[in-house]
Amino acid sequence: MGGAPTSIKYVVKAKMEVSGIVDKHDIIGAMFGQTEGLLGEELDLRELQKMGRLGRIEVKIKETNGKTIAEIEIPSNLDKVETALIAAAVESVDRVGPYHAKTQIVEIKDVRAEKRKQIVERAISILKMLEHEIPESKELLEEVLERVRTAELVEYGPEKLPAGPDIDKSDAIIIVEGRADVINLLKHGYRNVIAVGGAAIPKTIMELSKRKTAILFIDGDRGGELIARNLINVADIDFVARAPQGREVEELTGKEIAKALQNKVPVEEFLESIEKEKKPHREVKMEVVVPADKLVEKRNSKIEAAEKVEVPREILQRIDELKGTLEAVLYDENWNEIISVPVKDLASKLKELDNVKYIVFDGIVTQRLVDLAYTKGVKTIIGARIGDIVRKPAELSIASFDDVIAK
Repeated sequence: MGGAPTSIKYVVKAKMEVSGIVDKHDIIGAMFGQTEGLLGEELDLRELQKMGRLGRIEVKIKETNGKTIAEIEIPSNLDKVETALIAAAVESVDRVGPYHAKTQIVEIKDVRAEKRKQIVERAISILKMLEHEIPESKELLEEVLERVRTAELVEYGPEKLPAGPDIDKSDAIIIVEGRADVINLLKHGYRNVIAVGGAAIPKTIMELSKRKTAILFIDGDRGGELIARNLINVADIDFVARAPQGREVEELTGKEIAKALQNKVPVEEFLESIEKEKKPHREVKMEVVVPADKLVEKRNSKIEAAEKVEVPREILQRIDELKGTLEAVLYDENWNEIISVPVKDLASKLKELDNVKYIVFDGIVTQRLVDLAYTKGVKTIIGARIGDIVRKPAELSIASFDDVIAK
């Protein structure tokens, strides 16, 4: 009824419930009839439609249990105050023919806001099209693109960590040290990047690493190595990528970033590589995960085996069963089995649990596992073999299968 407004600003959406069966024209007639003269001639629905200030009133109805449910839309070219008055007047409609009616405004939609959003999205799409179709112009647009991508920097999580806009959308995340690293990766099109942002590892990083594939991207120096060790101990890191020797992530070119990420290695391979690079006289000076007053340091920087570890008889039988399986079993305070997992998942599972006191597994006891076990309150670790352990808490016992069975 009436002509459409030349430019719609708002759409008033209402819901009406009528206690009997009625048609669309009954509802529209009730709206015109019960609001006539209510707000004066200037805001009369019929007059506003004639002047093109209100559009065609759309009504969708459905019948259920002897009642009529109607969804009503009223396009408006009025200002927001006048639109609100019209909405309130419509909501006052309480009868349709002989039946009682209840009307409620559900939403007043700002059409212009939606248009602005569409314009912005389209502008982004056009910009990407230009990048794709006119690559020779990239040099001319470099400064503009850098500013646009820097503007994409967001603050993520309660710690407000510097990050790209696609952290939640992507199945994988790239973890870097600082804000400048994030900006450089954004500049080169990597939107799933997030920074640690300080010495303490944020809880947000730990939670994200549990849910997504986590790639740690570090500087090519000693500082990057130390950050990696610290982060690997508390977060579930899957891969490590390194900047070229002596270079920092924030100064790399797009080609150097792509190459470094392409050459990423699994976290276990990374740890093995830095163990090989270490010099003996510097081993004890590595990052201290366990407080100094809790450490027991052994001669030749290696923990001696054959500690006195008492285990129940049934656990000895379980050790025999574990040999060659590459499985790990976690026990509580009373040697009750909590869970059995593959050795490759031992560290991640241990991070999730809080009641583990004993670990028995068909694998090598490493320094990383010792550090993690101490932070989780584990009392004893029994492995197939014991690796190079340069520091061990006094209250944590370590033994090999042979040590335990020999007793």
